[in-house]
Amino acid sequence: MIIDAHQHFWDPARADYPWMAADELAPIRRAFGPADLAPLLKANGIDASIVVQCRSSLEETEEFLAIAHATPSVIGVVGWADLTDGALGDTLDRLRGLPGGDKLVGIRHQVHDETDPDWLLREDVQRGLTAVFARDLAYDVLVRSRELPAAIAIAQAFPQARFVLDHAAKPPIADGGSSEWSDRIRALGACGNVWCKISGLATEAIWNDWDAGRLFPFVAHAASCFGEDRLIFGSDWPVCLLAGSYGEIKSALEACLTKLGPQVRAKALGVNATRAYRLTIAE
Repeated sequence: MIIDAHQHFWDPARADYPWMAADELAPIRRAFGPADLAPLLKANGIDASIVVQCRSSLEETEEFLAIAHATPSVIGVVGWADLTDGALGDTLDRLRGLPGGDKLVGIRHQVHDETDPDWLLREDVQRGLTAVFARDLAYDVLVRSRELPAAIAIAQAFPQARFVLDHAAKPPIADGGSSEWSDRIRALGACGNVWCKISGLATEAIWNDWDAGRLFPFVAHAASCFGEDRLIFGSDWPVCLLAGSYGEIKSALEACLTKLGPQVRAKALGVNATRAYRLTIAE
């Protein structure tokens, strides 16, 4: 099974997405739903996807679970819940009891938008993570280089937990990369309980001037840090549309993975996501 482990649904007419306000994001400031994604999955040979949170909203998480319940191709939901809420455990139990709740596989928060680079290390956040991991859920880490030291520390603090790094920590591809990103992601990769999604890379490059060759050094570095068993493919659709079509993004990442070897490609396109999120695959 080939899995797109990182895609989104949203509708700016029905909800507020603060990160979407910038002028350059106008092309994706419209509704995207399962009916828009379905033909793209079929055309690109993708069997299933994981939908990932877009805003800090329990309502959105509930909506995604309902979508997953009604949409066989959505096999996992990485939702949002307030990690600082003392009653988070009860909230997670309620979410898992909803239709589609069995497809809740992880929780995410936009950590790179917090003013405190050490937000993940706060006592109330760590208490929330304890509740997440007690329910055998993964935690998606959305950070840039600035927050990577905290991500490393939190992965070390919860060695039995499962963490998934989104977008390879958004390397500064447009600027040619940085040693800070390279060194810090290597330190995170040394934590054996962290997987890495090579999603969202084209939008970290120059949007109208990139190709697989430009992305390859960053994919290769992620592969060297996390190994063939912890590298995961994701499209980051529809954010990726800022830089290219779904097909262009998938083809570029697949070319990078193929260059690293057929086994790396095969695992990144499905097996690793299944293990990281402990997905239940219908026979």
